[in-house]
Amino acid sequence: MLDSRYLLIAATAASALAVGLARPALAQDAGQPADATAAGGQADIIVTATKRRENIRQIAAPISAISGDQLARMNANSLSDYINRLPGVVFNDYQPGVSEVVIRGIAATTYHEQGQTTVGYYLNEFNIVEPNFPIGIPDIDTFDLDRVEVQRGPQGTLFGSSALGGTVNYVAKTADVSKFDLAAEGLVGSTKNADRQLNYAGKVMVNVPIVQDKLAVRVMALQRFDAGYLDNTAFDPIKKGTNDFRTRGVRGSVVLTPLDGTKLTYLGAYQDTRLDDGTYISVNHTYDRFTPHEEPQKTSFFLNSLRLDQDVGDVATLTVLGSVDKKTNFTQFDDSFYGYLTGHSTGSLAPYDFTNAHANIKTIEARLASKDNGGTLRWLIGTSYMRSTKFSYDQLIAAGAEAVLGSALAPGDRIYGYETSTLNTDFGIFGEATWKPVKGLELTAGGRYYHTRAEGFVLNQASYLSGSTVDLSGSTDQKDTGFTPKASIAVRPNSHLLAYFTYSRGYRVGGINPNAGLLPEIPSSYKSDRVDNYEAGVKTTLFDGRLTADVTVFDMVWKNIQAREFGPAPSYYSYVLNAASANVTGVEIAASVIPVRNLTLSTSITLQDARLTAFLPYAFTAGGGYASGSTLPGSSKWSISNNIDYDLPELPGKPSIGLAHRYLSSAPVAFGADFMRGNFNLFDARIAFTLRDHFRIMGFVDNLTNKYGILSGPFASQTSPAYSIVRPRTYGLRIDWSL
Repeated sequence: MLDSRYLLIAATAASALAVGLARPALAQDAGQPADATAAGGQADIIVTATKRRENIRQIAAPISAISGDQLARMNANSLSDYINRLPGVVFNDYQPGVSEVVIRGIAATTYHEQGQTTVGYYLNEFNIVEPNFPIGIPDIDTFDLDRVEVQRGPQGTLFGSSALGGTVNYVAKTADVSKFDLAAEGLVGSTKNADRQLNYAGKVMVNVPIVQDKLAVRVMALQRFDAGYLDNTAFDPIKKGTNDFRTRGVRGSVVLTPLDGTKLTYLGAYQDTRLDDGTYISVNHTYDRFTPHEEPQKTSFFLNSLRLDQDVGDVATLTVLGSVDKKTNFTQFDDSFYGYLTGHSTGSLAPYDFTNAHANIKTIEARLASKDNGGTLRWLIGTSYMRSTKFSYDQLIAAGAEAVLGSALAPGDRIYGYETSTLNTDFGIFGEATWKPVKGLELTAGGRYYHTRAEGFVLNQASYLSGSTVDLSGSTDQKDTGFTPKASIAVRPNSHLLAYFTYSRGYRVGGINPNAGLLPEIPSSYKSDRVDNYEAGVKTTLFDGRLTADVTVFDMVWKNIQAREFGPAPSYYSYVLNAASANVTGVEIAASVIPVRNLTLSTSITLQDARLTAFLPYAFTAGGGYASGSTLPGSSKWSISNNIDYDLPELPGKPSIGLAHRYLSSAPVAFGADFMRGNFNLFDARIAFTLRDHFRIMGFVDNLTNKYGILSGPFASQTSPAYSIVRPRTYGLRIDWSL
């Protein structure tokens, strides 16, 4: 638990902020979190995090948003560029596709949750990550995004499962029926230790009205290349800058508005990524890795969706949306450790393993929401259904193993073969209602009834690592029915101050264990877990909009944790165990001040304490598990982000200067680990000019001081660090053009 003095400080700060009342907060200048007020008096950001359009400053919940203009101003391309600048949020940046957003410390690993993610990921409200172990988490490129919304705290009522910590919703721009539009972006840069390879990006968007104010098409295409900065010393000659990463994608939308009050939107999005080699080091405090095989990874997703927004008189709005999301993944890992079987621990004959996987997610949702007509009652009711299938096949090959071990344990030199197939369905009925009995007081209650089903089958083929000359298998077919409640009280004494108290719950579905049927110590399946959240917050504005601040105090209880654990050597089978509980308490502060004209200072501060509150058993570790009081993996006590933005619109070129700082305190990389991540400060700098109102030219330097910081390392040991690290100093030039 947090020391009581911290909670007292937060409460005092919240009370002090409530003393001065001013006009409503203005939107923020680009490059700051959307919780902050901005210079320049831009319009307030409208978000859809509550499944209706609302001003972010007027929502009684801890929601952050970063607009597309802000993302461009900070030169953000991927999640790691911006997501950890928000209060309560860190990023387990291990490698593409398996890097996860963690909100309020709700995570049992700094790698990849073995089951469903603890944060829900959406593109325009469409689910893009399947239950169970996802084959990839799409990191949507920021070009032509309208905004990215992040909700902190459990969101089980409106979003269902996989929202224990919160949600991330990418909101892509869709076709505009009113005007022709065209935009492009180009980038070139260099990263230290990248063997003279350049980073580059090219992106373009066109919006064409086919029938004015009725029908329009919008298309976006991009390719981005991030040069590798790690050297693989297992090769002769050494492979320099081996972890090259390429992203490319196409996004298109069609919008039809045949009648007033009717809008039909098709959105299609395809994005694929290719990583040439792993992103972790093998030698401490270097940029070196040592794997006789490169560890490439390829992922893709292809989303097709359709949405109807229909006015129902002056009373309500009907929204119906459905999608199909197809995903693929290929991953290869070096397993030269197993070379002791054949004598080939180095070179091309060293063992390696590879996985091919694909998934298909189908969703449909219908909801009816009352229009905001100033009445005393506001409501929303809806239903949703999701069906997800996944298949993967993992094989470990050791050249010459069949000759040594025989065909029963190493057929075709395969010393491990693992197949898994799953089917998940999720049906829900949800709703919320807000009653305003008197002016300035709002009472909200809601909930979701859910019925989920998780079917899974696992086949461990006869092999050396399974220790069996016959195939071993396991299966599960489990159903879960429940209710996730939500309740809140909001007080609005006037339009400039908002205070609220909220209780909410999130849950995560269970599923098949990866190695079901292999060892008696490994359960064949695991069950759902849940988080109960209690929080109080204040949003206020002072000094005629020159100072805004949000303060949130929260207490979260995580029960029946889905903990990822590993079996004994030499195979280290992974599995999930439901056990123990945890408590996360914390304070989140987001503030912005304009001390003088054109100068904006903003900050985001999170102080939290995330610990087990019961013994977590682990059969294959010394002591048999982890004691109550152990810190949750990757949960830093402090995370701080600061921004300084100075604009000079009166000067030629309208120059703007920005300096960003981020601090992350240390945290264990895994339960029981002596190795830590964090404990670093990072600085980024920007200077930009506008030419002829259409061109914006930016020079940037990321990681200005070339800080060597550890981001993650869940499998690190004294002899094998296996850390992912902060990208070295990167500088470059970016040009944005818009019609």
